[in-house]
Amino acid sequence: MSMVKKAMRDVFLERIYSKMSENRSLFFLTADFGSPKLDALRRDFNDRFINVGIAEQNLVNVATGLALEGFTVYAYAIAPFLIMRAYEQIRNNLSLLSHVRDINVNLIGVGAGLSYDVSGPTHHSLEDISIIRTLPNVSLISPSDWVLAERFVDYSIENITPKYIRFDGKPLPNIYTDTDRFNLNDGFFELSKGGEICLVSTGYMTHTALRVAEKLRKEGIHAGVVDIFIIKPMNEMLFAAVLARYKHIVTLEEAFIDKGGLDSFVNNILNKQMPGAKVKSKGFKDSYVFDVGGRDYLHKLNHLDEDSIVAEVKEILK
Repeated sequence: MSMVKKAMRDVFLERIYSKMSENRSLFFLTADFGSPKLDALRRDFNDRFINVGIAEQNLVNVATGLALEGFTVYAYAIAPFLIMRAYEQIRNNLSLLSHVRDINVNLIGVGAGLSYDVSGPTHHSLEDISIIRTLPNVSLISPSDWVLAERFVDYSIENITPKYIRFDGKPLPNIYTDTDRFNLNDGFFELSKGGEICLVSTGYMTHTALRVAEKLRKEGIHAGVVDIFIIKPMNEMLFAAVLARYKHIVTLEEAFIDKGGLDSFVNNILNKQMPGAKVKSKGFKDSYVFDVGGRDYLHKLNHLDEDSIVAEVKEILK
């Protein structure tokens, strides 16, 4: 498979540009957060583009007003500032109001997990999955590569609901080539089938999961890999049916564990569908990451690197 590195946001913005050319109901907002791809949107659609400044709460307020006037709105900012600084506005304007009104606001958060690694804990986003999962009516989308990111443009237009779409901040290689071979609305895809153990991951950690599975394969251990790209809403019955083939499940997330994130999401489904399933959570413990260094270094310090996960899997299978 040909692997091409691209930033999720760049591919998403290029697709938005083409959609804005043909669909005058699309409106784009940014909280003083730019990229070269965004410059073309600002230049060519200045009647449907607003930079609200470094004001994420106002970003959500303006987005809500535009959505109530019938626009499909994209609100673009750095992930931790968008989700945490504007949480009250997301709750009241989007989650609550969408009980009674159709609102299509797409919160685009760039910098999921530790993708702004050297910027330190203020810029890390280890809480966003847990925080957004608590809100009714808000979809939570967490693509693992730029191929999926592009697919979510059409999804964002067709599904009239508030959404949080979390993008990695760094260019990553593609995992997918043909996304037509599965139903995007299922919310997940089994990238490889395994024997006794399955790695369940989202976002950046799906790249790690695939490399871990390859290392294990060389040692005669066949681990399944399931990539979750829509955390809510997803096809929970189908997801449980896929995991039912496995004796052990290991969840991998670049987030706090045991705090309502991916591991809690998986456990909730399995407790309903497969009581007694054995699940091991891998992620960050109850502490922020103050160490300075690149992503690989920070993962190694927190036992979230490939070798640590391989060792954990072998220990589980003993």
